Amino acid sequence: MAELEIGQHCDVENCGQLDFLPFVCDGCSRVFCLTHRSRDSHGCPETTGSSGGGQPEGSTQHPCTYTGCGGKELVEVLCPFCKKHFCLRHRHQPDHKCDQLEAPKPRMAATQQLVKEIVDSKKCEPPSKVRRGAKNAATAAKVALMKLKLQAQGDNFLPQPERVYFQVYLPKGGKDKSKAMFFCKKWSIGKVVDSAASIANLKNDNNKATAKKLRLCHAETGVALPTDGSVDMWLSTAENPLHNGGNIIMEYLDNGCNKIEDPTEYVIIKDVIFSICHLAPWKVHLHGKE
Repeated sequence: MAELEIGQHCDVENCGQLDFLPFVCDGCSRVFCLTHRSRDSHGCPETTGSSGGGQPEGSTQHPCTYTGCGGKELVEVLCPFCKKHFCLRHRHQPDHKCDQLEAPKPRMAATQQLVKEIVDSKKCEPPSKVRRGAKNAATAAKVALMKLKLQAQGDNFLPQPERVYFQVYLPKGGKDKSKAMFFCKKWSIGKVVDSAASIANLKNDNNKATAKKLRLCHAETGVALPTDGSVDMWLSTAENPLHNGGNIIMEYLDNGCNKIEDPTEYVIIKDVIFSICHLAPWKVHLHGKE
């Protein structure tokens, strides 16, 4: 009985491997094995004549212009400030050291000045109320953190020690009131906004000068956090800090507007206290008092 031969032999000299699923080169139309299927590996005569260094027509990729980065994207990712193309990793101004970015020291000084102004404005309030509100927020965050870790959404590749969890209250008028999310504590506030907008499928036109800006706001003061400050900085600030497991608010604000007038429309303090009583009744004793 005659032997049945299936497949074709590789056309590369000194190879001749029989391949049951051979590859046909779209340049020279010859047949090759898996090892020699690329144009470079079999010395295709059409390589030098093709555009883009041998890339198939219609598969244009845009290389990242950041020095030392070899990343490429299928679509253009232009920085709205310096108008250069970058990969997703280097699309933010600080990540590609944008030449239109202000010097780090003045920006940090401006952020510290804004934090100082927020702290000074809170000094005018009765001290007892400030302390009580801060204590309630910190206690509620510790209780809520356990629940948030079970349901929060975020980048699963982030190491556990770098994660920080928030209940993110979403802009008014949306289908969802809030979502549990986690971010990297080393990220800037601007990067947190981008990540939260992606998780919640929110429109993000922060790169357009005339559009309303999606801002991250303090759940107690309503103040919009500066985009260049880090999450870690706000976790460790002395007055009105953010809390791991606490609440933050996302809202669209007009250009020049840096505060939500009434944050209690998003987060109701009574609901927070109720959650503490419900989750840890053995630790909270009201006895008819606050």
